[in-house]
Amino acid sequence: MKVIVIGAGAAGMMAAVAAAQNGADVIVLEKNEKCGKKIYITGKGRCNVTNATTGEEFLRNIPRNPRFLMSALSRFDSNDLQDMLKNAGLELKTERGQRVFPQSDRASDVTKAFQFMMKKHGVKLLLNTKVKRILQTDGMVTGVESDKGTFDCDSVIIATGGISYPSTGSTGDGFAFAKDTGHRVTELYPSLIPILTKEKWPADISGLTLKNVTLYAKNGKKVIFSELGEMLFTHFGISGPLVLSLSSVIAGMDISKISVYIDLKPALDQETLDKRILRDFEKYQNKQIVNSLRDLLPHNMIPVILNAAGIDPEKFVNQISKQERIALLSALKALPITPVGFRPIEEAVVTRGGVNIGDINPRTMESKKINGLYFAGEVIDVDGFTGGFNLQIAFTTGYAAGCASAGAV
Repeated sequence: MKVIVIGAGAAGMMAAVAAAQNGADVIVLEKNEKCGKKIYITGKGRCNVTNATTGEEFLRNIPRNPRFLMSALSRFDSNDLQDMLKNAGLELKTERGQRVFPQSDRASDVTKAFQFMMKKHGVKLLLNTKVKRILQTDGMVTGVESDKGTFDCDSVIIATGGISYPSTGSTGDGFAFAKDTGHRVTELYPSLIPILTKEKWPADISGLTLKNVTLYAKNGKKVIFSELGEMLFTHFGISGPLVLSLSSVIAGMDISKISVYIDLKPALDQETLDKRILRDFEKYQNKQIVNSLRDLLPHNMIPVILNAAGIDPEKFVNQISKQERIALLSALKALPITPVGFRPIEEAVVTRGGVNIGDINPRTMESKKINGLYFAGEVIDVDGFTGGFNLQIAFTTGYAAGCASAGAV
């Protein structure tokens, strides 16, 4: 079997290894000058290669089309990936939230492990090679046409990524190939991306990170997101792990109907928090309110909270009314922030949307429309939250496509 893989990112390299392991003659066509260009920037250069959770817990971190992955994950999950990488000489470590990284903290070592496996199994890699179109006859793949000539094959695996971080080569080529071959492509949105806010005060505290807070969002009266973790204020709005996950949930929704709140003290219910505030008020009763909340909040957050509660920061604690204390309590448990948009899609960690899963066999990743055509990775309409889930999706779908393209179904 002759297999051509378009793209040498996470999904493409995995697909190439899996196909070659099963006896296929594999050629990888990559338009960049090196493999794994997007891998180098994942996890801030450390590469959060997967998440060690499996089964239903893994699927709970896939907000769209999780069931599509069930069959492929049953064959190749996080444990299988870790075993494969360890056998290739890559030592791994598991950190908070079951996030798995290379022991070296170098994303480049992940790419090197895959390059080692590709070389070991005889995969031919052609860099600086741009594919123009996929060739087919009577509903069957026959080859690909590139700027370096035409390549005949029995199967083609499209693993070209999405449209986020185009500098890494993810410029939407796979979506064009899919449309040209008669496949449906859902609307594309940024996912795992910072959020722009109507409020300007985040810029005043830009750089401040909040840990162990709950970020929650409503669409009308319905709570659509609630998660405990870490977030960051920026010159344009909000970012950080919680915000990136929220962006994945609200991508494609009418953002004008979304309301977002921060619970700054999620470990305390309202009654307990009120008692805590009263204790602090007693302790600092002769001080201005702005100087009485330092035991409770980061210094930079105090003016924000007082403004939200409508309390004069220069007012003395012993002058604060019960109504003002209740307003303060409300601001601490539900600080409102208004999302108005997202950073450019080019800055998104992943793309939401892609080749419609109805056009793809979930067990093999083969097209239901063109025999011998497969899809893997971000080009498919499946994406996950932060924490290594998106790379695992790439590796899982790449493995399924690689095995099936070689006839190992």
